[in-house]
Amino acid sequence: MRQRVLWFLSLAALLCANVDAATLEVSIADTAGKPVQDAVVSLEPMDPNQRLPPPTRGVMDQHDREFVPHVLPVQVGGAVSFPNSDDIHHDVYSFSSPKPFELPLYKGTPTEPLIFDKPGVVVLGCNIHDWMLGYIDVVPTPWFVKSDASGQAELTGVPAGKYHLVLWHPDLDAVDNRRSEDVVMQEHAALTRAYTVTLKPPLHKGHKPDQSLQDKFGRFRDDKKPPPLPN
Repeated sequence: MRQRVLWFLSLAALLCANVDAATLEVSIADTAGKPVQDAVVSLEPMDPNQRLPPPTRGVMDQHDREFVPHVLPVQVGGAVSFPNSDDIHHDVYSFSSPKPFELPLYKGTPTEPLIFDKPGVVVLGCNIHDWMLGYIDVVPTPWFVKSDASGQAELTGVPAGKYHLVLWHPDLDAVDNRRSEDVVMQEHAALTRAYTVTLKPPLHKGHKPDQSLQDKFGRFRDDKKPPPLPN
């Protein structure tokens, strides 16, 4: 009975929180007018006392010797699992300062997910297949979304208030691959933004192995050396 009452109270609080909710609608294109996919759009509350919902779990899979999704946004404190859906072994690692780690050669799914408890970009590589490249953008907010193939991104259910609107993409030609502005989200209203961005050339599979590993982390100012290549 007590658990049922707590559940109803939690549901009521959630519904009340959404009564005054706002919506953010963003479109992103490059300088040639082409839609930009996999851009992370987040709203970081400017009020330090604003209550945040708990983080949800994320999944970074491996299909056909590629990280899927290529870009995964997660909230600080969120857990991410790394299943390997290929029929071969992978050795997943990162030297990025928010979360350096290594998952030695494995197939299937590691028993424990990893907790990403610091904000920032975590660049992923594989010790065996050096062309594999993925990104986890750890953001200090539960209000984030990723642009789709048409360059569109929509956030709903955002509490009214003042926020830092942050746009991040791994190839964005800007400091820290980000651009931002301060915005006010108003009750029962939709805020729209259209961005035209300049992108750097993406990293390609055609890189030589040593160059590819250096580029993965060098682009994000990581001064740690990559692991040695397998023989």
